[in-house]
Amino acid sequence: NEIIALKEAVTDSITYKNVWLTAGTGGTFGVYLGTVERTFPLEASLGQPEDFANNIADISLKRGSLQKVTLKKKRISGKVLAVKDTSVEVEGYGSLKLDKDFKVYRLYGQFEERSISDILVGYDIQDFVVAHGRICAALLVREFDAKSIRVLLMNTDFQSIFHPAITLSAESGLSLSYGDKEVKVPPKAEVIIDTADERLKDGRIVAAPLEKGDSISVNSIKRSYGTPAYDGTIEVRKEADGLVLINELYLEDYLTKVVPSEMPDSYEKEALKAQAVCARTYAYRQIQSNTYSKYGAHVDDSTRFQVYNNLPTASKTEEAVRETYGKLLFYNERPIEAFYFSTSCGHTTDGSIWGGDPTLFPYLDGSLLQDSRGVLNLSTNSDFEEFIKKKDYPAYDSGFPMYRWETTVTNRQLEEEITEVGSILNITVTERGVGGIVKKLRVEGSDGIMTINGEGQVRAKLGNKYMAITKLDGTLMKNFDSLPSAYIAIENQGVDDNNITTFHIYGGGFGHGVGMSQNGAQAMAKGGKSFEDILKFFYNETEVREAEQSKE
Repeated sequence: NEIIALKEAVTDSITYKNVWLTAGTGGTFGVYLGTVERTFPLEASLGQPEDFANNIADISLKRGSLQKVTLKKKRISGKVLAVKDTSVEVEGYGSLKLDKDFKVYRLYGQFEERSISDILVGYDIQDFVVAHGRICAALLVREFDAKSIRVLLMNTDFQSIFHPAITLSAESGLSLSYGDKEVKVPPKAEVIIDTADERLKDGRIVAAPLEKGDSISVNSIKRSYGTPAYDGTIEVRKEADGLVLINELYLEDYLTKVVPSEMPDSYEKEALKAQAVCARTYAYRQIQSNTYSKYGAHVDDSTRFQVYNNLPTASKTEEAVRETYGKLLFYNERPIEAFYFSTSCGHTTDGSIWGGDPTLFPYLDGSLLQDSRGVLNLSTNSDFEEFIKKKDYPAYDSGFPMYRWETTVTNRQLEEEITEVGSILNITVTERGVGGIVKKLRVEGSDGIMTINGEGQVRAKLGNKYMAITKLDGTLMKNFDSLPSAYIAIENQGVDDNNITTFHIYGGGFGHGVGMSQNGAQAMAKGGKSFEDILKFFYNETEVREAEQSKE
């Protein structure tokens, strides 16, 4: 990062494009050039200082002296509908190309240059500066408030975000908006939209129920409870691979259909309230992640994010959302990564399980599921094996069937998934994380040795369609082609006369083991713990408070 030599002066003139101007003192004005702020004297021939402040401009310099200032004052604002690499779609203005020197500036709080990933779809917290038909800069003028969310609705089996055709209806009828038209559809009448639909020539159709409080049924997809119905609006967009379906609704309404899909409504109210705060915090972070911004959405409705509207809502889950309205989990003024999973093995793990730096997630530290919140050293195979074989080891969720489980697999079954080493001879755990979760596996075969890294790969590679898992209560779980967790000990039971090696796996828990155990939360709630007690246990040194109190 050093200049070694200056070989040639190519030019003594430069133009800085789309910079932010601020007011100066004594006939000067300020310019933000990346991370540097410079001050320039303002000659009368260039204009008045008050005309310059708080504007985007191109400034031209020659030998360091100011030559020309080209102000760009035209601004537009509106809800952002999609953010792509080279364009932004703004409601009321359509899709606008980005200038090649496009900039993003945050104007509230501490001024700073940001990136295109900070432009949030579904919100009108940005102004856009436009010149020559292109967006020169996005100005983040208000803080994100997490009041609404845009959800991509996947197809019936959650395998794709694209649909060949979509059928909508509503009890009260529908209002369809496309281009500059608005058409009303009679009560209960179906609207069928396919990729050749002329109404999509402007790219999108927005459907809203005619009566407030009514929901829109999407008759072309099925969920666990049948034909799903959605609050808010439904937007149909045409993309190269098919139609995408976006449900825009209030975040709190979204949560009423996430909580029952993620936790049974038969659970204790305080457990459901803990789940609601986790789901709200998770959604808050995901809205800002811009995963689906090019399609104009924040999340999808599958297990990749949070399962949404797969099961009907219930009064108890609605109350849990309402009674925790706006509450998020914070660590040092920032909403946390509120990971959660089904059942523990008696010990959670830390934030390094997916390869990250655990110091970035100090609140995900991993501990025993006991009042003491102690930590066991389960880094050796012998220590973990002793722990996992204790079926009655005391923990909050020790009464749940998936607390302990066992299964048997053969090398022939495993070789269908693990093809790199020939005939599998042995499998050994070579690295364990906090709580004993497997981080690395060594697989020895007739044609070589390989390492399987990460809890997700361990579960996928060792699981198979032949597997029958015996749960703690003696019942069997079948048709599950992944291991329930990576909290496992592997016992090589030797080779039979047919040269088949059998491995017995002792396991515990269901899920990745990071953050809150949902069944642990249920047991704590049954024992009289409040939702705040539960959250502070699973997310160390965090606090529950209103989103508006965030200082991000």
